[in-house]
Amino acid sequence: MNFFFEVLIGGLLSGVMYALVAIGFVLIYKASGVFNFAQGAMVFFAALTCVGIMDKFGLSLWLAIPLTMVAMIALGMAIERVVLRPLVNQPEITLFMATIGLAFFIEGLAQLMWGSQVHKLDLPIEDVPMQFLMDHFNIIISQFDVVAAGICALLVTCLALLFSKTKVGRALRAVADDHQAALAVGIPLQRIWAVVWGVAGLVAMVAGLLWGARNGVQFALTFIALKALPVLILGGFTSVPGAIVGGLIIGASEKLAEVYIGPMVGGGIEGWFPYVLALLFLLVRPEGLFGEKIIRRI
Repeated sequence: MNFFFEVLIGGLLSGVMYALVAIGFVLIYKASGVFNFAQGAMVFFAALTCVGIMDKFGLSLWLAIPLTMVAMIALGMAIERVVLRPLVNQPEITLFMATIGLAFFIEGLAQLMWGSQVHKLDLPIEDVPMQFLMDHFNIIISQFDVVAAGICALLVTCLALLFSKTKVGRALRAVADDHQAALAVGIPLQRIWAVVWGVAGLVAMVAGLLWGARNGVQFALTFIALKALPVLILGGFTSVPGAIVGGLIIGASEKLAEVYIGPMVGGGIEGWFPYVLALLFLLVRPEGLFGEKIIRRI
């Protein structure tokens, strides 16, 4: 039983980090109706920029992080200004294709600026088992996973408060419900979009630093965005709480499936099991757990 809880808790902690990446998608989709395929590239850009600043300029981590934060907020707002704004009122497929091209551009720009070699990112968080849990419950849980999940939870809480208790948040909800109605009551769409893309850049930075510290800063970080897709399908593309719940479900299910179902089929199912789960979920509730159900009349 202890082993079961060890696997379950480890999966839930990973799920919180998946949820953070998914929230970057949700924020942009809610505000502008754009599925930002470049979110994974932004995660990679953030992590590589941080280590690049430290390596090239000899700065400490505590100086590199705020500089990276500024760079990511500026990148997000620049994307909105240069790419999204000229394509307003274009078909959704056009916007989606634009973000695909943007993803390749950001990936290339990051490697052009800082190089393509793999970097090690050392955060002041030790990746060691938590002694208290080992001594009292005989459960091995990484201290890094617990702290990283705590950081993600804190950021998610701050974002939830920002978008539920502030004027910007109320404006975002109005924009998400109806662009034309929001314009009619004087809400500046372009300013709201700039804020949301800036926040998405900040979210990408936190996700990039945490995943970069765990897996190394390398091109594979761009694929983190693909892991967020099952999270979005389960939770709903327009719901921040849905991204959190979906992340927890995906994180826990993939770990449990790998441990308990993997040996029956030869192992290696952790990478694709979330997509099977998402596909099955689509057949039952395609709008997601927290998404609005759309009734189509034929």
